[in-house]
Amino acid sequence: MTTESIPVIDFSPFIDGDAAARAEVARQMRQASSDWGFFYLSGCGMPAAQLAEAFAASKALFALPDDDKQAIAWQDAESNRGYVGVRRERLDPSKPGDLKEAFNLAPDSKDAPRNLWPAALPAFRPQMEGFLAECIATADRVLEAFAVALDQPDDFFVTAHNRHHHTLRLLHYPPLPAGFAPQGGENRAGAHTDYGSITLLFQDDAGGLEVRTRAGEWVAATPIPGTVVVNTGDLMHRWTNHVFCSTPHRVNVPAQAQQRDRFSIAFFCHPNKDAEIACIDTCASADNPARYAPISAGEHLLQRLNATY
Repeated sequence: MTTESIPVIDFSPFIDGDAAARAEVARQMRQASSDWGFFYLSGCGMPAAQLAEAFAASKALFALPDDDKQAIAWQDAESNRGYVGVRRERLDPSKPGDLKEAFNLAPDSKDAPRNLWPAALPAFRPQMEGFLAECIATADRVLEAFAVALDQPDDFFVTAHNRHHHTLRLLHYPPLPAGFAPQGGENRAGAHTDYGSITLLFQDDAGGLEVRTRAGEWVAATPIPGTVVVNTGDLMHRWTNHVFCSTPHRVNVPAQAQQRDRFSIAFFCHPNKDAEIACIDTCASADNPARYAPISAGEHLLQRLNATY
């Protein structure tokens, strides 16, 4: 493990400051996205009480009997909704199934598959829908800062995400039994990159998230209270012609946390499915020409999901 540290950026000047303050925050985010593809964001405007409620709702969901969870099980990549059991998903296809369970939901819209809601938890749906709205608002502010960082109109990325084709994922990593020895490289979550534009990650204090540096070393993304972890995904990597990097990360099992639960919540921000992801003009030059042909965001997502399950 390296002693390098993932950057921590105060976002409040971008929300409340003048043009110079906003530009400085955007500059820091660009630097962190280029060097790391990851950063912590403080002062992002997410209400602490609503975040705590979302974690409580997640714990209640995963505490349900297995039959209740299987009644709302994930079915296919096209819908990408519902419960995913332990070891069903392999984020690193070369390794065994991940030692986690998950639940996927998404903003409601008339052209989207329906969410699957647990019948035994009537309060769960309004809690999650309220939290989703806060995640969208936070993600839009981050996307606006990214546009400023790339000398694009403020609404460049927000407009490309305005149909809210996002996914909210609740994650539970169960305690491991005493004497547990991983087999064949299995882990809580295998090394992977995220598929979309940006991810907002809220984590408890158990730890385990690790980020790979450009030199190939793994750095612990230690939980910092009052922050959200932001990382750039494969589509942002492609969109910006590698100016913003999509970085491999994994969830390991710290020795001190093997016998405890770990909970996290990930908001995967994805462009409109029909959005064309083509090299942004300010991200190409004679020395760095466009590396990829255009692709629709929806086609890219479906390819990645089908490779994961």
